[in-house]
Amino acid sequence: MEIKLPIALEALINHLSRLPGVGKRTAQRMAAELLRWKDNDLCAFADCLAHLHERVQSCPICGNYTDGGPCVICANPLRNPAQICVVENPAQIAIFERTGCYNGLYHVLGGKFAPLSGVGPEQLRCTQLQERLKDGQVKELILATSADVEGEATAHFLADMFQDCDVAITRLAIGIPAGADLSYTDSPSLAQAFSGRRKL
Repeated sequence: MEIKLPIALEALINHLSRLPGVGKRTAQRMAAELLRWKDNDLCAFADCLAHLHERVQSCPICGNYTDGGPCVICANPLRNPAQICVVENPAQIAIFERTGCYNGLYHVLGGKFAPLSGVGPEQLRCTQLQERLKDGQVKELILATSADVEGEATAHFLADMFQDCDVAITRLAIGIPAGADLSYTDSPSLAQAFSGRRKL
């Protein structure tokens, strides 16, 4: 027999279970842990959540997470401006940075093609990428979209879009299993894929 939980606790569990990789049981354990927190800790946590969209913004250049203005990577004069690595979402930038094998800049698309969900080129930051290539400073465009069907379609679309530009277009190669989502790829595999990227 399933025990009926208080409405507030059930609501919390439902919210937590919407997080990636969090099932019902994990959400229940998280909710139980939160119940043990002191009120001031819960208030601080609630404040972070309530103001998340207000305090975390998108970099006006690449789309990475920032407190405001250009992100720490775009603002770093030691980064190589001749390379742009195209990723699907800002969280993937942190994965690349952990490998320590890349010193160029990034461009966040904001997703990947998913026609059945209504996501096409117009919903992604393709036009902004096009603008960044106009000054001729970029010499290599690294397409680091996921190795699933949507990621491959996105990479091929971008390769076609920029084929007439004076820029080398490369794609991540070995190290990432077919059908894998980059968000769950470990750093050594990603480093191997990065060093073995191929031209499209």
